[in-house]
Amino acid sequence: MFDYHIHSDFSADCKTPMELTIQKGIEIGLEEICFTEHIDYDYPDPSIIFEFDLEAYNREIKRVQKKYQNQIRIKKGIEIGVEPHLLERYKKLMRNENFDFVICSMHTSDRTDLHSGEFFENRTVEEAYATYYRELLYCVKEFEDFSVLGHLDLVKRYKRGSKYDFHEVITEILKVVIEKGKGIELNTSGFRYGLNSAMPSTDILQLYRNLGGKIITIGSDSHIAETVGFEFRTSLELLGSLGFNYIATYENGEPSFHYLGQL
Repeated sequence: MFDYHIHSDFSADCKTPMELTIQKGIEIGLEEICFTEHIDYDYPDPSIIFEFDLEAYNREIKRVQKKYQNQIRIKKGIEIGVEPHLLERYKKLMRNENFDFVICSMHTSDRTDLHSGEFFENRTVEEAYATYYRELLYCVKEFEDFSVLGHLDLVKRYKRGSKYDFHEVITEILKVVIEKGKGIELNTSGFRYGLNSAMPSTDILQLYRNLGGKIITIGSDSHIAETVGFEFRTSLELLGSLGFNYIATYENGEPSFHYLGQL
């Protein structure tokens, strides 16, 4: 099994050393993990800086890859927090760096972070969702350098109660993703944050499959070792029930596919 969304203390919101997470992955029988550390340029909360030393990250990845090469495969990834005004900076980053795997996520909309709740002030839930999905659609149209779209419906985690499902704009987003040969992730952290599903929710997963989407990764979004591989068995069963046959892993930006029946 593979966990393709993991953070270590290279991410500003995580204090867990890589080796603790790697050892946990080995303990629970994972074959492969991918560290996907946060880079969110221009993050609106000045108390946290979502950037890190990329050279040090590369050295540490190489070190643990060598140390644990006979026990688990370790890949070098990144999770970038896109916004419309930041796309050129991320394009430059991708020209200058090499990653096995890139998650394209949106943690900030209208230049306001979702986490603090400020984004939802003076907006109805529907207005907030519409803004979020409109900016996400723009980003996936204008940006090429990613592997999968991360936790597509993250906005639900911070504010619930919309009367609408926003499937029209989500369909547009998914069509662009599919046309570009990209994928989406199934992020199991939704269960940990009180949602009744992973992210995206089952209806969006089914929509993606109905549109012809085939590339999907699975990730715990772990910031502590104890949640590596969280709810993976249940999630694999769900994917199978929706008609997915494979999950993907990546090396040097290229996907490989693993049959669900053998996991």
